[in-house]
Amino acid sequence: MTLEEERKYDVAASFILPELAVADTRPAARAAVTLTATYFDTAGLRLARAGASLRHRVGDALPWTVKLPTAVPGVRQEISLAGADPSTPPEALTWLVAALTRGSPLTAVAVLRTRRQRVDLCDADGTRLAEVADDTVEVLSGTAVPRTFREIEVERTGGSPALLSAVEELLVAAGARAGGFTPKLVRALGAAAAYPPDLLPPAASLPATARAADVVLAAVRGAVARIVTHDPLVRLDEPLPGGDTAVHQMRVGVRRLRSDLRTFKPLVDQRWAGPLRTELRWLGDLLGAARDAEVLHDRLRATAAADPEHPAADLAALDAILAARRERAYADLLAAMRTRRYLALLERLTAATRRVPLSPAASAPAAEALPGLLARPWHRLVHGGKGVPGAARLKPSAPDVDWHEVRIHVKRARYAAEAAASTGDRTTRRLAKSLARLQDALGEHTDAALAAATWRALAKTHPGHAATLKRLARRERALAASTRAAYPGRWRKTAARGAFLSP
Repeated sequence: MTLEEERKYDVAASFILPELAVADTRPAARAAVTLTATYFDTAGLRLARAGASLRHRVGDALPWTVKLPTAVPGVRQEISLAGADPSTPPEALTWLVAALTRGSPLTAVAVLRTRRQRVDLCDADGTRLAEVADDTVEVLSGTAVPRTFREIEVERTGGSPALLSAVEELLVAAGARAGGFTPKLVRALGAAAAYPPDLLPPAASLPATARAADVVLAAVRGAVARIVTHDPLVRLDEPLPGGDTAVHQMRVGVRRLRSDLRTFKPLVDQRWAGPLRTELRWLGDLLGAARDAEVLHDRLRATAAADPEHPAADLAALDAILAARRERAYADLLAAMRTRRYLALLERLTAATRRVPLSPAASAPAAEALPGLLARPWHRLVHGGKGVPGAARLKPSAPDVDWHEVRIHVKRARYAAEAAASTGDRTTRRLAKSLARLQDALGEHTDAALAAATWRALAKTHPGHAATLKRLARRERALAASTRAAYPGRWRKTAARGAFLSP
């Protein structure tokens, strides 16, 4: 997968491309080419309306390409594959867009013939920094050409964003008009492709006068967006910036939505929410198994790096064992994501971004309804219950399961606080941030405890590596102990932030 970053400009048929020697670059014109692309979509243009596309383009080394939108305008994810049949998209790409199509059949919806004249902008060594493409596009209908338009695309291939801005100044001065980021396909299809997507995004912010219903809908949309956005990245097994993984982020979306539906229980129709939470638990368990395997694999490498005395042969063997465990969990997840059950879940989640079945209580102002809803998970965290100690009474000698359960209560209280803070309440926002820091600390404890237990279990089944595994386990227990020692101070800070919720 690659990231495509480009800017588009509308130009008249008479437009003359200016000299493009900018920012110490050297322009190099390439021979003109003619590209014929067939775009595939659902009958309702689910891909185009979502800013995505799936095409077959004659002449490309890898003719099949999927483009997926990102949160940054002008930047899209691009995945290309080979394929012998130009009339049938490869199955891998069909599943790659399944979060948007939800299994609806794909058919050819447009054919575009583009005459492209390209100019590369290169540095002194000949490295291409940007590509300027002057495209004359014909929309084909059989042998007829009912529509033609021309546009300039400037794609960054190695230079800085400042280079694109410098090129833009020259183009605009020559008469080009910034065309936004409208894809060729959307221009070709017209108004039908410009309708809102099925998956509606969350509001950037909510006013202080928002109703409880507005907060519920915003929370649902945010969680669903996280799930759907990371679906194709999970299928690609694509790493995320900063060392994160798509499996982790998709799991966060699932967990957050389940937690929000629990928090908002008095506001949401339980005949709808109950079955949805059951399906989310099914998906969450699959994601959890894959994520736990990721965590163990990463911790082995991190812990081993911190102690160079571990025998290299033992570490290599353990690395292979954990890699195989991760592959099995990942295969199970991918298999589930190709089932009708998963597609049905995607359909329900997408529908929820448009309408959440609510109770009459959701019509109340958020400022009146949310404090009571936040108080419940907060009191459960503080006082405990059902065998789980309250956060203030969590002892350093408590079993790992107690520390894990308290972390779950912290996470639920955090999600509730973040939802309640969406209307701009600063006190609740500060509590949410404090809970997030506490959750991260307890997450380190959970990961260390899981790793220690895994190393000890493997020591019994792989006695040849027992000495190394026991040493790894001792180190993880030491990390868990340090988290336990620091916990009382962390909890006091969080408790102070939540004092306004105490009766």
